[in-house]
Amino acid sequence: MHTLSKFCLSILAFSTVALTGCQQYIQPSEQPPAHVLEAPDQFSLQGKIGVRTLQQSGSAFFTWVQEEDEFDIELSGILGVGKTQISGKPGEVTLNSAKTGLISAATPEELLERATGWQAPITHLVKWVQAKPATRQAQLNKDDSGRIAQIQEDGWQVDLSYADSAALPNKLILKQALETGKENRITMVIQNR
Repeated sequence: MHTLSKFCLSILAFSTVALTGCQQYIQPSEQPPAHVLEAPDQFSLQGKIGVRTLQQSGSAFFTWVQEEDEFDIELSGILGVGKTQISGKPGEVTLNSAKTGLISAATPEELLERATGWQAPITHLVKWVQAKPATRQAQLNKDDSGRIAQIQEDGWQVDLSYADSAALPNKLILKQALETGKENRITMVIQNR
């Protein structure tokens, strides 16, 4: 039972922190030119996230509300079991669940590293779910309709899938190649926008 509990906690922590990438932290050198005005990051998503690493795998349902640089995410298992609340604003990300209690960090990346020992550019998720690159260094591939089908950025490959002629993706598969020839993988299925 103790092993199962640790496994569930690890999956919950990784899934939670993977989703906390909703908050955008851009380095000054990566900001778009002043003449390029982007719409604010504002959306509401519902779906399912799956995480597979060399050590573990699991999944959770999510509800994610993004209001510019603040977000709220709720994660839960089947039938709402194991509910976790994640909130973030610039300089503070918190995770709260019955199993872990309250955990805080300055950035989603810091929280991920504390919880799992993993390092990943998870703040990019806020752009990736909108089919946008997070930095100017991203390499993009487009589909026949001109939509971004793949983003390669900061050591991750993001494959985006679309339903019919939709402008925004309904599925993202994030892959990080490892030196062993294997990979870490996050799959996000967006059911409602």
